[in-house]
Amino acid sequence: MEKQRGLRRMKVVATGLLVFVAVVYALATWAEARGAGPWAGYVAAAAEAGMVGALADWFAVTALFRHPLGLPIPHTAIIPTKKDQLGESLGDFVGENFLSEQVVREKIAAVDLGRRVGAWLAQPDNADRVTAELANALRGGMAVLRDSDVQAILGEVITRRAEATEVSPALGRLLGRTVEEGGHHRLVDLFCAKAHDWLVEHRDAVMTAVEGGAPGWTPRFVDRRVGDRVYRELLRFVTEMRDSPGHPARGAVDRFLADLAVQLREDPATRERVERAKSELLNRPEVQDVIASAWGAVRSMVLAAAEDERSALRLRARTSVLSLGARLEADPRLRGKLDTWITNAAVHVVTGYRREITSLISDTVSSWDARHTSRKIELHIGRDLQFIRLNGTIIGALAGLVIHTVTRALGG
Repeated sequence: MEKQRGLRRMKVVATGLLVFVAVVYALATWAEARGAGPWAGYVAAAAEAGMVGALADWFAVTALFRHPLGLPIPHTAIIPTKKDQLGESLGDFVGENFLSEQVVREKIAAVDLGRRVGAWLAQPDNADRVTAELANALRGGMAVLRDSDVQAILGEVITRRAEATEVSPALGRLLGRTVEEGGHHRLVDLFCAKAHDWLVEHRDAVMTAVEGGAPGWTPRFVDRRVGDRVYRELLRFVTEMRDSPGHPARGAVDRFLADLAVQLREDPATRERVERAKSELLNRPEVQDVIASAWGAVRSMVLAAAEDERSALRLRARTSVLSLGARLEADPRLRGKLDTWITNAAVHVVTGYRREITSLISDTVSSWDARHTSRKIELHIGRDLQFIRLNGTIIGALAGLVIHTVTRALGG
């Protein structure tokens, strides 16, 4: 509405000036006919030329937007009749002069985007804002994902990866390194301690087992004595093994584990058995349920960390953002890499999708109604075009005055 009022005001001024010079022409002509003197001729000539200039420029300005006086004069109403061609020309102009590779590269180089980004990210408030936006994006991404789909994909990926990777050599290397470093000794100590405690607490169970395995023809008291002897020997063996780090049984365990590590790495039969056991374990429903449920745990953990401003995840993200900003400010090579990446990405978009970008202009203009387009453009530039009418009136009047003066000076 403000532009419309401004356009209407300028039209009134330009038309008022035309009416003014017309009135001046009429009065000057009347005065000249009444013998007012030579000055009346000069004024009449200036006013007449001013009217001609005003009418010519009115015609030119009006012809851009509509037919003057409603008459279908050729090459008038240019914008309504040529809007599609104008839209295409505008799109081509923008594409050639604003979306060229050279212009994009020069503009990005002049902006020094890497330094500006670094300085912006190095500010704590901006780092907090970036971290918050990243957390919102993470929560949004988690909300979009369907748990059933992610669980199915996760289970399939883990299972396929595990089946494709032979674990026996890795287990052999791990076991061999553990035995060499003595890392299994604590496990053996724990086993011996638990075995000793179990024997102490379950003496009757051991005695019953021994007596139950004795022949039926042996006397009961013999079975008890044998069972008691076996129990005491077993308890003594376990106690000595527990208390003596150099016990021969411990050395046998070491040799057994070392041999097992070699077999896991080099024996084809052992490796094949391990792979079969691995496949059977992976295909068990319980294992698949554990793999699928891992996504739920991860999802809950990530969402909780994203929502908590003091969580380790968000604090690490904030620290990383601040560190990135400081590095961009201090490291010219890193800034150069960022600028190069952004420039190449922008050039790729511009050169690869220039036609699609410029077609946005031409298609938008093409979709507009002709009269609506004319009114829209006139509202934006019509007020300035009215100055053409004003200048035409003034320049025409001055030109008429000069022509009349020269004509009289030459004796015309």
